Amino acid sequence: MKVVALAGGVGGAKLVDGLAALLPPEDLTVVVNTGDDFQHLGLNICPDLDTVTYTLAGLANPQTGWGRRDESWSFLETLGRLGGPTWFRLGDRDLALHVQRTRRLAEGRPLSQVTAELCAALGVGVRILPMSDQPVSTRVLTEAGELSFQEYFVARACEPRVSGFRLEGLEAAQAAPGVLQALREAAAVILCPSNPWVSLDPILALPGVRPSLALSVTVGVSPIVGGQAVKGPAAKMFRELGIEPSALAVAQHYRGLLAGLVIDRQDHLHTPAIRELGLQVWEEQTIMRNTRDRRRLARFVLECAAVGLPA
Repeated sequence: MKVVALAGGVGGAKLVDGLAALLPPEDLTVVVNTGDDFQHLGLNICPDLDTVTYTLAGLANPQTGWGRRDESWSFLETLGRLGGPTWFRLGDRDLALHVQRTRRLAEGRPLSQVTAELCAALGVGVRILPMSDQPVSTRVLTEAGELSFQEYFVARACEPRVSGFRLEGLEAAQAAPGVLQALREAAAVILCPSNPWVSLDPILALPGVRPSLALSVTVGVSPIVGGQAVKGPAAKMFRELGIEPSALAVAQHYRGLLAGLVIDRQDHLHTPAIRELGLQVWEEQTIMRNTRDRRRLARFVLECAAVGLPA
């Protein structure tokens, strides 16, 4: 069964890691958000792409879920002593990937090609595609003004109150080569437990993506558990936009796209209301604390997707 996973952030990377352990590499394509990409210190930084890549390469920091394990910080410490900006933490090993990506992009290579090269160099067999080769920047509308996502998320620690989002550059962007074809050929598309507003909406906003989802069984996994985000500001964003964060709110956000939604068992009280939206609902433990949890949830999600496939 060919599967496409739409992902961003640590939660998305964890489920993708579980899927990669169960599916042959040729049957899994991961389309990753690039709305939080930015330039820093003259380098092209792709946080979500790197989190997914490092996770599948077995190199991710197990404590944070992002960055590399066994990292060192000599560059950042020296930069700070010289008066440079240290708010975005670039480790010594991580720095090499950004330098190589920036060098290849400067030579005129598209991001999708550079990503494939980096994945091959790190031994990642699963196909990872950036959502677009054109820059799309998620801008967060806040009480402190319009902020780039990394300024909001890292520099300001998600503190400013959110009132909305804007995707800068979307009008000139297309899905990266291979994205729409993968969606059309997939038996199932998985919306990973990523932030709906800033991780998956940028992918879904690209021309052709939503119509392509209609050709497969699309199953989502709620990133909201017990009214809270497992990681990140998703629940805070829901609240500040006037929406009570819940598995039901996630189902309403994706209404019209999903065949069904996997929710955590502790959110079972929302099951009837989600079914009233015309969706199937499956209950399972969705918090992934270790590798076993990732594979267990991935297996469950694949089984749910198979329920909607033609006999």
